[in-house]
Amino acid sequence: MYAELFRLDGRTAFVTGGSRGIGLACAEALGEAGATVALSSRSRDEGEAAAAALQGKGIRAIYLPADLSTEKAAQEAVRRAADELGGLDILVNNAGIARHCDSLALPPETWDEVIATNLTGLFWCCRAALERMVAAGRGSIVNVGSISGFISNLPQNQVAYNASKAGVHMLTKSLAGEFAQQNIRINAVAPGYIETAMTRGGLDDPEWSKIWLGMTPMRRSGTPSEVAAAVLFLASDAASYITGSVLTIDGGYTIH
Repeated sequence: MYAELFRLDGRTAFVTGGSRGIGLACAEALGEAGATVALSSRSRDEGEAAAAALQGKGIRAIYLPADLSTEKAAQEAVRRAADELGGLDILVNNAGIARHCDSLALPPETWDEVIATNLTGLFWCCRAALERMVAAGRGSIVNVGSISGFISNLPQNQVAYNASKAGVHMLTKSLAGEFAQQNIRINAVAPGYIETAMTRGGLDDPEWSKIWLGMTPMRRSGTPSEVAAAVLFLASDAASYITGSVLTIDGGYTIH
């Protein structure tokens, strides 16, 4: 009985930023559970290669090129995903960027870029998906936030990123309350330091890595699959009474 709750047979899922790292792992997890998956990324080469890799594992997957930082682009990407998949049951908002910069030196265009990609674009994707989910009478959205939505990281300065992820967490809770009675669940995950291209530079830096892992009780970084497993749980019927939650996946970093 319980294992079946995690199955997604016959369902469709759209994963933004799905060509590598956490996004690709999420697409694989959802696909292994039975979902047909569309993934998007800005890089066509990476996206097509990711979709081909999933197909090689027996997962029904397609790639859709997309830059999701504007309402029009997000609407079009979600529309195409729903059309190609024959509906949209699950949305995983993973697309995001990070920029390290001292606040007094932060260029306005960098602030705008981070907020547009991590928060504004995520909302437009949610809204486009919600229009379809409301009509269908069901749906599940999982947003990828960050521990940076709870705490201010050390030693790097990244005010725009931190602000954007705090916004993702509150956006998740706000939408969850608004759509709870329409059989649509909206949750988020908050990863800590995960081994991806985004964190590789910091993990390879002896000083940064010493602080990052030294403040993590498990004394290691996480893997994309460890985040994807949580996303699969939240997207599935195993989490049918969970909405508005932000699940922290950080090896204990934020227990201090």
